[in-house]
Formats: sequence, structure tokens, C-alpha cells
Amino acid sequence: MAELQVIRAVCPHDCPDTCGMLVTVENGRAIKLRGDPDHPFTRGFLCQKVSRYLERVYHPERLLYPQLRVGPKGAGEFRRASWDEALDLIAAKFREIAGSADGPQAILPYSYAGTMGKLHGSSLDRRFFHRLGASLLDRTICATAGAAGCDITLGTRAAFDPDAIVHARYIINWGSNTSVTNMHLWALMHQARKRGATIVTIDPHRSKTAEKSDWWLPIRPGTDAALALGMMHILWRDGWIDQDYLDRYCVGVDQLRDRALNEYPPEKVSRITNLPVADIEKLARAYGTIKPACIRFNYGLQRHRGGGMAVRTIACLPAVIGAWRLPGGGALLSTSKLYPFNAAVLERPDLIPRGTRTINMVQLAEALAGELPGPPVRAIYVYNANPAAVNPDQRRVLEGFRREDLFTVVHEQFPTDTAMYADVLLPATSQLEHFDLHGSYGHLYVQTNEPAIEPLGEARSNTDVFRLLAAKMGFEPELFQVSDEELAREALAVPASNGALKNVTLDRLRREGPVRLELPKDYAPFAAGNFPTPSGKCELYSARLAAQGLDPLPAYTPPYEDPQTRPELAAKYPLQMLSPPKPAFLNSTFVNIDSLRLDAGAPTVEMHPADAAPRGIRPGQWTRVFNDRGSYRARAVVGESVRPGVVVCLGVYWNRYTSDGVNVNATTSTALTDFGGGATFFDNLVEVAAE
Repeated sequence: MAELQVIRAVCPHDCPDTCGMLVTVENGRAIKLRGDPDHPFTRGFLCQKVSRYLERVYHPERLLYPQLRVGPKGAGEFRRASWDEALDLIAAKFREIAGSADGPQAILPYSYAGTMGKLHGSSLDRRFFHRLGASLLDRTICATAGAAGCDITLGTRAAFDPDAIVHARYIINWGSNTSVTNMHLWALMHQARKRGATIVTIDPHRSKTAEKSDWWLPIRPGTDAALALGMMHILWRDGWIDQDYLDRYCVGVDQLRDRALNEYPPEKVSRITNLPVADIEKLARAYGTIKPACIRFNYGLQRHRGGGMAVRTIACLPAVIGAWRLPGGGALLSTSKLYPFNAAVLERPDLIPRGTRTINMVQLAEALAGELPGPPVRAIYVYNANPAAVNPDQRRVLEGFRREDLFTVVHEQFPTDTAMYADVLLPATSQLEHFDLHGSYGHLYVQTNEPAIEPLGEARSNTDVFRLLAAKMGFEPELFQVSDEELAREALAVPASNGALKNVTLDRLRREGPVRLELPKDYAPFAAGNFPTPSGKCELYSARLAAQGLDPLPAYTPPYEDPQTRPELAAKYPLQMLSPPKPAFLNSTFVNIDSLRLDAGAPTVEMHPADAAPRGIRPGQWTRVFNDRGSYRARAVVGESVRPGVVVCLGVYWNRYTSDGVNVNATTSTALTDFGGGATFFDNLVEVAAE
């Protein structure tokens, strides 16, 4: 008789929804995976990608054994090794580098959000590299500019109870492809629409969300702050503000009002954004008069030079109209800061040697080329990431990985583009093969992921590998010989004064499933002010910025590569390019799943007919997208999904699956955002030529 078990699991991927999953196991093999219908937020349905997760777990290219390189770097030629042999080699190399004149800072850990689990994303890995004295990695590639912008205005991330969005009557998806990247919130927006809400999407690309919205505003890339200030001009001009909220809970009201009224009239904003004056007026009027109004903004709008300021500026809008007062009103970027997990006890930053340098992950190309201060990077340990595919300035990143003097360790589930350059390749567990603890950046539920099956082959989890490697290095057992369950209990152990995790225990999570943070229903944190800024108010004027010699007020900062401010560059490369992920992929994750790659099709470049015609480009034709940094091939999609002057190249393909061995990041820049040191993927001028 077959023995069937159903195990509760959690989607680990970089998505705000953090879905609950149920895994059916028969005689030790997972045979079915579905959404957990009892999860209060994700309610039993999964996205296109994760619904096929078993294709990932049992993929024929799963890495199952440690391997050592035997061929040229990048050729993917390896021989099988034992765990002891692989770990002995890593430990010996790390000891050699740490004991040299370059010291341990010549070793660089490189990871991001391959898993969002608290344990396998950021616990013993951080302890290990902190104890080693390796260089620190500033993990900025996705969200830091927006986080910094929110922090300047609000003192934290813009957030409210996502379930409360059903109360909203005017919903703006600003730079957010919500129906794809936050589909359970989209389901709630759809409920709100059934109750009378209007859904608007502001996005240079007619995404799937824009297609499904009541109104799409195709803003010019990188000009969101100008639009927000133009809206403020109209709100103040026509009296659609909440003066009482501004007086009670904000600082800098008069200064911001004067700037908006004097510097951002609709006609000027129209020239900057390429939106008609009538549309700007209509948007501001609706936002100021239909209540509750909410903004779901996302990280795409911050991936340009002024991205941090853009998010800071948009974050001022709810205070101007008092939208924070009402359930479902305000703005939502991320709920992550509402989870008070004890990150310090997991990561042990107290172990970091004084004076340790920090390397911004966006600038990996510069780091591997020896262009940053400090010792050269002589070893890199990559996990939870695929930088050969996702990092900007791809040509130089790959040149760095080809260095014969660079010792590269990759801990992975599959032979990714980065894995091809490994000297030591270690097999990693999937989410179904290990325990983890999860919060979310899109809802308010804490969850545990229970292992459903035994690790395939000799795959080991991140925490297991760092326990083993720490022992090989002779590090203190008390730092590393701690179980995953003990780590979870440490993460949940927070001061009683922080009530959000009150009564949230590991035993309860394992017994009951998802447990909501101890926050009120329809949680509206700023209904009566209480902003965690230095002033305790919404800082329309920032004294902190003023003290740094920076503009203390919201402002529009043009992109680095902007046709209006860089006409000489635009003469060579006249098209502003965006490169969001394909709906079938999550950045570079899932690209190797055959069924999803078939759904995605070949790399494409979406162009307006007005741009395609003079270049002799026909629909379906292969083109070359290029600038001074590099080029790659994509099939033309000609239509109205973008406005003239803008092209969209959905990614991020693995290089091995493209016809020319590179992807969209052959053209992107390592320039950083104004705040937070974030990536500027969407600040990118290119030309497109027919092949």
C-alpha cells in the first residue's frame, strides 16, 4: 500500500506573496504540489511558475554531488568529488588567502534572494563570513533605493494591512505589475473594483496589469517624481488636500507646497513625462477626491538615477491628501519591516572585524576587475544568486569570472550560467528538502516550511554547508553547531515590547500553520501620525538630507541616460530600454524549466511602430539591441505596448539559452541610484537594428 502524506510548505522565492503550499508525498517522493486553501492570504492558488515546482525539484539537471572543475572556466567541465574533498579544498584556499598579505577581505560572499527564508537566506552564512573577516556585501540589486526613499519620508517602508485594500476606491499601481508579481493582492484589488473601485496603472510598459486596469498611463521611464510633484501642484492649487493631517502629522508643508506650485506646473510635467496635461489633471483630481485612495508602488520605478528620490516623493502623496487616515488608504511598498525577527542573533554582526570593507553587489564587474578600494577579490562564494545572468555590465562580469586566479565556489541546485565558472560546485537542496522560517513582504503571516522529502543525492542546505565548512576552518562550535529549529526559535525571540511576534512560537507555527502578526485588523499605522522618523512626523522636508548638503525636499532627478538631458548620447542610442522579468520567469529563476521557457518563447524587444518602421524592423524579425556596453539578439514585437522612444526587453534569460550567449544585461550599467546604492537597470539608452 502506498503511504501518502501531506506536508505544509512555503514558496521561498523573491515575491511578496510568500504562498502557502501543500506537498503530497508518496513513499518518499513528492507527487503533487498545490496552494494551501487554508492560507488566509494566498488562499490556495499558485502562480504559473510555482505551480510547476515539482518540475524544478526533479529536474534532470539537478546537481546531486559535489564537483571540481577540470576544464576551462565557463566550459562546465567537472569531475565528481566527495563532500570532504570539496570542503577541504575550500577551507585550505580560504586559509591561504586569509593568511596572505591581502587578508580575508580578499574573499567575497555573493548572495541575494534565491530563497527568502530567514535561515537559508541570512543566518549561518552571515555568521561564517563575519567570523572569517571576509568583505561585506551590500545587497542592493533590487530594493534598497525604494527602501531608502521611503525611510526618508516615513521612517520605514510604506505599508498597511494588504487585506484592507478591498476598502480602497481609487487604486494606483505605480510601477507595479501587480497581477503578475503580487497576484494575491491583485485578487483583492479585483474585489475592490467589484465594490466600485477604479484601478489605474502608471507604467511605461503596457504590462498584464496595465491591460487589465481601467486606465493605463504610459509615463516616460524615470520621470515618476515629476508626475508626483505635478499631482501635488494640482492638489494644492485646487484645494484637494487634508490641511488638518498636514498640520498635525507632517513637517515641511509650506516648503513642499511652494516647490510644487512654483516649480512643477502641469505643462512642465507633461513635457518631462510625455503624459498629456489633461491626463495629469484627471489623475490628480481623482486621487484627491475619491476616498480611500491607495498607491501600490513597486521596485521597478526606482531602477534609475533618481529612484530613491522618486519613491520618497510618491510616499509624500498620501500625507498630502490624508489618505493614511482610512483603512485601505495610503501607500504600500513592503510589509517586511513589520516583522521584528531577531536578525542580529541570526547573523551576528558583532563578529565583523572593525574596518571591514563593503562591496556593493551591483558593482561586481568593478570588484572582480580590481577597481574598488582594498585588496583584490581572490575568492568568491556564490549562493542564492546567479550573477553571471542577472548582474549589470554582463561582459565585464563574465570577464571577471574567467580569471584563472579567482577561486570560485558556487552552491546551487542547477548548472546555471554562474555555476559554469565554478572551481568547486556544491549541490543545494530545494525548498522541499529543508526546514525554514518565513515572513513576507506582501502580507502579515509568519510560516514554517517543513521538509517534505529527503535531500536528493548528496544535496545539502545552506546552513548544513556552513556548519561543515566552519568545522573545517576550526571556528567556534558554539557559533555554528546549532540546529535550524534552534535558529528559528532565536529569530522569533524578540523583546516583549515588540508585540508583533507576541505569541508567535515555533511550536504554534508547526501546529497551526500560518500565524498572523499581532496587528489590528485593517492595520493603518499612520492614521494618527506616529511616523518613526526623527521628528515623529511625515518628513516632507528632511533635516537629515539638509545636514548632508542634499536637497531636503522632494524633487525630480533625471536619469543618467536621459534623451532630454543627454542629447549627445541619445543621438547614438535614442531608445530608453526597460528590462522587467518575463511572467514565466522570476528574474533568472525558472528559466531552465522547459515548460516555462516554452511559454516564454525567445527573447523579445517590444517597439512602437513609429520606432520600428524607420529602422526597417518587422514583427518577428531578429534584431540586435546594443549600446557601448554590449549587445544581444531579440525578436521584434511591434505594437502599442510601449510609446515611441521606449523599448521593453523582458528577461532574464540564462545565457546558455540565448542564440548569442548573452542576455539583456549585456547592455545595462553598474551606475548606482541616488539613495541606497541600488541598481539602475532601467536607466539605459540603446539602439535597435534589424538583422
